[in-house]
Amino acid sequence: MIDLAIRDATVIDGTGAPGFIADVAIEDDRIVAIGGSIDGAREEIDAAGLTLAPGFIDAHTHDDRLILGGADAMLCKLSHGVTTVVVGNCGISLSPVAFDCRPPAPLDLLGDARWWRFPRFSIYAAQLAESPPAVNALALIGHMPIRIEAMGGDTARAATATEIARMEARLAEALDQGGAGLSTGLWYAPGGGADLDELTALARCAATRGGLYVTHLRDEGDRVEAAVAEAIEIGITGGLPIVISHHKCTAPENFGRSHATLAMIDACAARHPIGLDVYPYSASSTVLRPDWVRADIETVISWSVPHPDRAGQSLADIATEWGVSLAAAATRLVPAGAVYFSMDEREVQHIMAHRLTMIGSDGLPHDERPHPRLWGTFPRVLGHYARELGLFPIETAIHKMTGLTARTFGMKDRGTLAVGGYADLTLFDAARVIDRADFTAPTRLSIGVVATWVNGRLAYREAKGVTGTCAGRLLRRGS
Repeated sequence: MIDLAIRDATVIDGTGAPGFIADVAIEDDRIVAIGGSIDGAREEIDAAGLTLAPGFIDAHTHDDRLILGGADAMLCKLSHGVTTVVVGNCGISLSPVAFDCRPPAPLDLLGDARWWRFPRFSIYAAQLAESPPAVNALALIGHMPIRIEAMGGDTARAATATEIARMEARLAEALDQGGAGLSTGLWYAPGGGADLDELTALARCAATRGGLYVTHLRDEGDRVEAAVAEAIEIGITGGLPIVISHHKCTAPENFGRSHATLAMIDACAARHPIGLDVYPYSASSTVLRPDWVRADIETVISWSVPHPDRAGQSLADIATEWGVSLAAAATRLVPAGAVYFSMDEREVQHIMAHRLTMIGSDGLPHDERPHPRLWGTFPRVLGHYARELGLFPIETAIHKMTGLTARTFGMKDRGTLAVGGYADLTLFDAARVIDRADFTAPTRLSIGVVATWVNGRLAYREAKGVTGTCAGRLLRRGS
């Protein structure tokens, strides 16, 4: 007898094809049959009126530390149908470098020195093997930790040939031990000093090991077109696929520039593999920097080390209370994080609808008051953008969250519902699914995701929460 039969579900398989009514059979960690009638199951679920899709793949996360925390820690992902996360984004990865003091921003988004205890990627991978995560994870290797290590912390300049060689050696070792590619965060100070020689050398190193180049662009505002051109040049010269992270055009004077950047991405795609991801919100969230704050862009504090009581408060209100400028208030608050209301909703939709755009939450799970994207991204795409706004059909929405992402990142036998594929599944009510987290209640649970399975094991059930099962695995690109 098979382990599980999910009966009479509307199956949307992740390819973009129309849905159809079928039974789906699961044995161990694989899908063994999809058809009209399947007999002999140890457990049966009546899914009439519900939609069964591949488990959602979060294309952009900072869950490197979160996946070490067991099933309860992953409620924020399992509750909206996520079964796989891509970690190590924006040049920030919890390995392969250890720190004996608080690392510089933005590495501290993952925590202080207590968490930076993985001087080799193999040690990080071994912990995930010993204590499996509740979801699958594909891990990128961040540029910033290896750059800080190779340059002794002196990162406000171009690296020497010797320092680049040190980075290449560290990257090669981590990729050989299971890393999926190189990620950069060129917008941030520890990575921003890197020039093309350094970046293309590292890209070539990653290419020899079948890796990707995934980048938080050098600029997402006034020079966004030049930053996209740089990313494309690095990927083509390095000989590896490109993924542009959380694509956006920030600040009012730059709204509409995605028409140019998406045209550049289309032109690249005609000759070289490239993808991009987006989160379904018009506010970003990252570290607080005094030189980033502006009077015309609302900024809300998400955490602060010296003033933890200010989480959730407007920077403008704090500055008024203290009788100082916005920049002076920000200086007092750092190390800190913030939500910046810096994007245009129409442009978010324009980018999201692009044929190559995947969905990523970019959630920051360790913020005291996180951006609601951590808890609401995938139900928001399904409920708000697909069902309510009609931005695209539900089949397209699911493709952007499953099959497209698996193909872009090289996740074999995942991202589509097919016989022989892994049984990463989400069952949801298409008429009811919606996000409930917002900027006043950012950790409010989404509704409408009925159940989530990871590698054939039930991991979440609506109204009951996580099951405690940790059946996730560290994935290797292409295997």
